[in-house]
Amino acid sequence: MKDRIPSITAVLLLILLVAGTWWASDYTLRSIQIDPPRRITHERDSWSDSFVMVLTNPEGIASDRLEGSSMNHFPDTDSYEITDARAVSQKPDTPITVGTSDRAVLDQNGTRIVMTGHAHLHRPAGPDRNALDVRSDQLTLKPDEDLVYTDKPAVVINGHSTLRGTGMRYNNRSRQLIVYSSSDVKISGEDRQPSQDTGPSPKAQP
Repeated sequence: MKDRIPSITAVLLLILLVAGTWWASDYTLRSIQIDPPRRITHERDSWSDSFVMVLTNPEGIASDRLEGSSMNHFPDTDSYEITDARAVSQKPDTPITVGTSDRAVLDQNGTRIVMTGHAHLHRPAGPDRNALDVRSDQLTLKPDEDLVYTDKPAVVINGHSTLRGTGMRYNNRSRQLIVYSSSDVKISGEDRQPSQDTGPSPKAQP
């Protein structure tokens, strides 16, 4: 019997050790979350210098291009914040437009670009149209719809004519320009000749 005491003691200690280990493990699992919920904060999760994004149409032809000197992605809003932004729309059968600004935010699954800080949209002149320039503190671009709008004060220069107003909307497909509240309109005589460009007005087809 005395010879078995050490063996029995060793077995009991082993049982106590296993039981203690199981209890400690169970206590840890119950007191600490293994996969805590992701903390939603406005902290970037990816970034890049010399950012370039190109969108192609179903035929594989580049239709839109967005670039900037830097880009930061934020997962809480699933948005891209871009500095020195430049957005180019070059869809077939519509005039090319180039939007630039100090900063821009690409969001809504890539369907909206909000350009702020010296925002400028330029449409070069063509055989049947004058050059068009729109300047504002903020311009919103909808690349899929080929649309730009703002509810801020804006200056529109169409050829030799100038319009200043608050709130505007330009559809590059129909080439219709709407200014919701105009305060100053200067129509040049050079833009009064019959053509598809009728000069800026509260509702015009530039």
